[in-house]
Amino acid sequence: MRFYLISDNVDTLVGMRLTGIEGVVVHEKKEVTEALHAAMDNPDIGIVLVTEKLVALVPDLVYDLKLNRKTPLIVEIPDRHGSGRAQDSITRYVRDAIGVKI
Repeated sequence: MRFYLISDNVDTLVGMRLTGIEGVVVHEKKEVTEALHAAMDNPDIGIVLVTEKLVALVPDLVYDLKLNRKTPLIVEIPDRHGSGRAQDSITRYVRDAIGVKI
């Protein structure tokens, strides 16, 4: 099983491609819906990463898929502009999860 990214900007996609994660850049609600359904129907994909901005476009669909589908797992991620969370939330999460300060 592999990761797949649905992003609203090219920078996030390029960053993820550097780690071997493929994906797509979309901007409109219809594109997000189509990309999510395509990813959910692909048996090779285990985790779908979706930027926060795109989740905000289709929150009902994302929550429905999370509740009613076992796989793949949908994970909401901040894009390069960050999120409404604290500035060091990702750094703190990594530190707490694996004990490494970055």
